[in-house]
Amino acid sequence: MRAGGLVAFPTETVYGLGADARQDHAVARIFEAKDRPRFNPLIVHVGSIETAQAYVEWNDFADVLARAFWPGPLTLVLPLKPDAGLSSLVTADLASLAVRLPAHPVAQGLLEAFDGPVAAPSANPSGKISPTEAGHVLAGLSGRIEAVLDGGACAVGVESTIVGLVGAPVLLRPGGLPLEALEAALGQPLRLHGADDPLSAPGQMQSHYAPGGLVRLNATERREGEVLLGFGAVEADLNLSVAGDLTEAAANLFHHLHALDAQGAGVIAVSPIPDHGLGRAINDRLRRAAAPRD
Repeated sequence: MRAGGLVAFPTETVYGLGADARQDHAVARIFEAKDRPRFNPLIVHVGSIETAQAYVEWNDFADVLARAFWPGPLTLVLPLKPDAGLSSLVTADLASLAVRLPAHPVAQGLLEAFDGPVAAPSANPSGKISPTEAGHVLAGLSGRIEAVLDGGACAVGVESTIVGLVGAPVLLRPGGLPLEALEAALGQPLRLHGADDPLSAPGQMQSHYAPGGLVRLNATERREGEVLLGFGAVEADLNLSVAGDLTEAAANLFHHLHALDAQGAGVIAVSPIPDHGLGRAINDRLRRAAAPRD
């Protein structure tokens, strides 16, 4: 990484594709390896709150959320300090920066050893299913990156929740930390990012997280030629959680989509998922997976 290489590593959410956030060439290689649009900003991973404060203009909202949920599956978007020293490719030339302190011990060990800011989107080709195991990374990016740190399966299984703090708090992307927990910590509701709002954080593109086949949502039956990704007490090819547990379902989501994709599923029908708690993040990923492809 110090030499400009790309290293995939596990976080508690999904595997990230890391590069030195200060090196233009290294960050450019992330976009090249993933075939990622340059206007889509990246998250910078740091090893401490104090390190994050070196790159962004900190505020009281950030202090409350970071002290409550860091390390963990939460990304904060804050105004970028003018002297931050990061590659402009990281922020896609925006005046804000997305920062996160991951909880996975392998990620923390890497950040401590590297001792610098690590830009890291999910370690998969852009728009495809996010990786929750080292094998998923290799299947999508083998030959394009220098290394993968294998830390086993990711426990959370969906990307971090992103909260914008450039002004009043706004939920920019639902994720591994439920909205209800954030609102309880802040003592106020969060505004939700609208479909017509400008892109200001990763994971906001309409078509994203997509398998090779089509995805049909809120399926109550399996139609001819379909495979069924179930939830709850239904007969299915794979089930996110027979018990209807949203935490288990989130952890299984990308793993099961990868498995069905590997089987060559032409259409993946998905059972209805409750839209609260982690279900909000699951439904967000599924809607983007089902969106018309670019």
